[in-house]
This record gives sequence, C-alpha cells and structure tokens, in this order.
Amino acid sequence: MIIAFAISAVLVMWAFWIVSVKQSDEGVNTEAPIATIVDGKQIIDITAKGGYSPRVVVAKAGIPTMLRINTNGTFDCSASVVIPKLSYQKFLQPSGTEDIEITAEKAQGTLQGLCSMGMYNFQIKFQ
Repeated sequence: MIIAFAISAVLVMWAFWIVSVKQSDEGVNTEAPIATIVDGKQIIDITAKGGYSPRVVVAKAGIPTMLRINTNGTFDCSASVVIPKLSYQKFLQPSGTEDIEITAEKAQGTLQGLCSMGMYNFQIKFQ
C-alpha cells in the first residue's frame, strides 16, 4: 500500500513537472530580434501590453535610433515606461505609438527599459 502511494505521488509530481516545463518554454524565442535600419536610422519596435515584447533586441551601436513603443488597449503597468539611461519616464496612451529618439552617443552598451514598478522590462543590446 505504501509503495503504491509513493509511486502514485512520484508520477503526479513528474506530470506536474512536465506540464510546467512545457508552459515555461511556450513562446520563448532564444534569438533576440534585430532592429531594422531605414535611411541611416535604426528603428526598434516594442509592444507594451502585459509586459514588453520583444524583451531583448539586438541593435547596431553608434547610429541614431528610434525606439517605437506601441500600445493597443494597454492599461497595465507596462503603460508606464522608464528608461534610466535616457532619463526618460512617461505614461503612454492606452492605444497608440510613442517614438523615443536615441542619439548615436546614447546607442551604446545595453539600454534597459522597465515599467514604473519594475515588474516588466526590456533590453536593447547595442553591438
């Protein structure tokens, strides 16, 4: 009886582990999206709703960059964007686009953006 109970408990725990691993891997893209360059200006599109997507973007360092944050019915914390390296802080409109200019001098290293509570974040890695 004890052996059957122990085997049942192990099987249940194993099933929960398989389900949790599958759920955590869904929608995960291990490759960082790359910014697009149009007429000598780099454009990075990020969607803000329930967090930021994509969470990591690879961009070219040292060129003028436009960070474009898009919202569509965004009423959560991700509508409040803070980018410390740029001294930028703003409450975004629930639906629309906010363009943030990043000078060539600031387009270096890693630029971190986050919501005002620090729950959601994104990174732009300038290389």
